[in-house]
Amino acid sequence: MDNIIFHIDVNSAFLSWEAVYRLHVLGEEKDLREIPSAVGGDIKKRHGIILARSTPAKKFGVRTGDTISDAKKLCPDLVLVPPHYDLYDTCSKAFMEILREFSPVVEQYSVDEAYCDMTGTIGLYGSAVVAANLMKDRIANELGFTVNIGISSNKLLAKMASDFKKPNLVHTLFPHEMEKKMWKLPVEELFYVGHATKRKLHMLGIHTIGELARTDLDLLRAHFKKYGEVIYAFANGIDMSMVSNEVPANKGYGNSLTIAFDVDRSDVAKMVLLSLSETVATRLRADSVMATVIAVSMVTSEFHHTSHQLTLLSPTNTTNEIHRAACQLFDELWDGSPLRNLGVHTSRVVHGDFVKQINLFDMNRYERLSKLDKVVDQVRERYGSDSIMRAIFLNNPVYHMAGGIAPEKRKPNYGTNIKE
Repeated sequence: MDNIIFHIDVNSAFLSWEAVYRLHVLGEEKDLREIPSAVGGDIKKRHGIILARSTPAKKFGVRTGDTISDAKKLCPDLVLVPPHYDLYDTCSKAFMEILREFSPVVEQYSVDEAYCDMTGTIGLYGSAVVAANLMKDRIANELGFTVNIGISSNKLLAKMASDFKKPNLVHTLFPHEMEKKMWKLPVEELFYVGHATKRKLHMLGIHTIGELARTDLDLLRAHFKKYGEVIYAFANGIDMSMVSNEVPANKGYGNSLTIAFDVDRSDVAKMVLLSLSETVATRLRADSVMATVIAVSMVTSEFHHTSHQLTLLSPTNTTNEIHRAACQLFDELWDGSPLRNLGVHTSRVVHGDFVKQINLFDMNRYERLSKLDKVVDQVRERYGSDSIMRAIFLNNPVYHMAGGIAPEKRKPNYGTNIKE
């Protein structure tokens, strides 16, 4: 039996979930999906980008990733609402639960995307298209939002199919349909082809996916090395990856923060690094892992990006050790330019039962810090993340656990109606 793979993609997920909640829970009459609208960050805190937009907003040229100011220029009447990530998490889980009733093998690709291996269950529904429409309609009827479903014999082609005409549609893209449905598309619509690759391909006279599929592989290797083999295979619909419901281990942990003001003092920057280190270390400890490599990234007010990393003598997950390494990297990297973004990142993660190499001059300090962090984690787990914090963050504009999702964005708080 040939493989049958579904790729299911929620249409304008964040905006759809906001719309459904406002209509069916808050009882609002205006449907965000039917007007020019978008979910966006806080422009006052310089998080002002478009996270999701409605179909009417797309017609004005508004794109995901645009700044709010640019989006407003394209569509002055654009309705903006803030994101609420706890709501999105709840919607995503309900979405995945329905998929698991159709297939025993569901791979969650992102909060709003998943693959289903339907190979062994498709006979229950008569055909793949019938099964996909049943799945699509059930999600719409029970959860109130729509999805696109792509059907093929592998993950790549299923994903490509789900990106065809939207919303609320089912598309097939089997190998024998590639020439008619996929090869005519612009090369940048191929999965894994970004803007820089598109530009290089155009310089080679390659403008469609079909032209890429028929290009001599040696030519692609010469210009793109191993990556050339990947995009050549994808253009020809070749993908050997399997749908897996096992969540892969996290290879790195990191957080960054776009700061509401330009940072031009070392002590303030190191306070931001401490808040980021607190968040990163907490995540490491929650997963019972330690990191060997620490890195710091920064973005200046002129949008220049730089980063620097170091390898520790021994892995750690203590906040103080990560912060100390981050400060060392910052001192080596910073040239005094005003900063708008800072990040702390870790890699080369090992399991928590790894035997730590103790520094002769620091052995007792690590034990004390580790025990202290454990107690702090327990207090926060029981009473909330704000129940205990370092004194330096009291009455301070820098939040004590920065990065990731801000508290005000996590829990839905609809004190007012839609903000114009």
